[in-house]
Amino acid sequence: MFELVFLGTSASAPSIHRGMPSVAVLAGEHRYLVDCGEGTQRQILRSGLGYKKLNRILLTHAHLDHILGLGGLISSFTHFESVEFVEIYGGKPALDRVNALLFSVVLRDERMPMPIHLIDLKAGRVLKAKHYEVSAFDVTHRGRGNYGFVFQENPHRPFLVERAEALGVPAGPERGMLVRGQAVTLADGRVIQPSDVVAPEEAGAKLVVIGDTGRIDNLVEHARDADALVIEATFLSEHSEEARAFGHLTAAQAAQLAVEANAKSLILWHVSRRYRERDVLDEARAIFPHAVVARDYDHFVVKRGVGAAKREDEPEPLDPATAEPDQSE
Repeated sequence: MFELVFLGTSASAPSIHRGMPSVAVLAGEHRYLVDCGEGTQRQILRSGLGYKKLNRILLTHAHLDHILGLGGLISSFTHFESVEFVEIYGGKPALDRVNALLFSVVLRDERMPMPIHLIDLKAGRVLKAKHYEVSAFDVTHRGRGNYGFVFQENPHRPFLVERAEALGVPAGPERGMLVRGQAVTLADGRVIQPSDVVAPEEAGAKLVVIGDTGRIDNLVEHARDADALVIEATFLSEHSEEARAFGHLTAAQAAQLAVEANAKSLILWHVSRRYRERDVLDEARAIFPHAVVARDYDHFVVKRGVGAAKREDEPEPLDPATAEPDQSE
């Protein structure tokens, strides 16, 4: 299971209701930040996440609207020392800009509050944890060094509790042995095999997060069978030529990718202030009915086979079909 907290969902410039691009991914005890647009540190506080353990930052590309917030965030870390280390992953163009921002400006006259590691991304596995791994893949946008990310849970074999109880397997070490693939002998002499109480192997949850991109044909396999696909929807089809010129997608293209990749759910972000949210949603849902447009502070849970669902303990958002656009639009 993964969780998503959207901290900023606007494209290029903030609007009244949308901050600059950034999304937190919660994976077990670890937290990741994908992109860090201007003002992200305030969005983190308003979301209730706080800074603790938010020390791995994945950058989709080098454009300033996706990295400028690092200056303020790292500056806050120097005063509050909320994390033990910071790892910033990105392509070389992104890291060159981050290096200049942090070490020539933000930290120029400051003591180094914690180790800060700039890690040059390459396509392939980025991080491996106990129950999941994170990998990067190439994305086509303006310039070099653009990436999307896959968060993939390990396959697992669910323990069938009701079946174990029906067979009389007591709670305790015996069940642990069966999970580890060892047969157990019960007090009455019956031998229980792991296959009696452990289901066949199932794939884990898959979350795909993509920032700015101008193509979908090279993304299908990376997004294949994703339980949640997060991707930009900067333009509507009426401005498809402009989208192509600037290396961005329309909402229809994002939805088409979800269909071709057999994604379970589609979450659109990086939305231009020129459009009404309902129009972005209508264009996407005409192709992929399970599309939603993320708003700042939206919180989603991603589970295998379920896709992205609003947490039950979260307040219900405004109906996207009736929500009004920013007054500034």
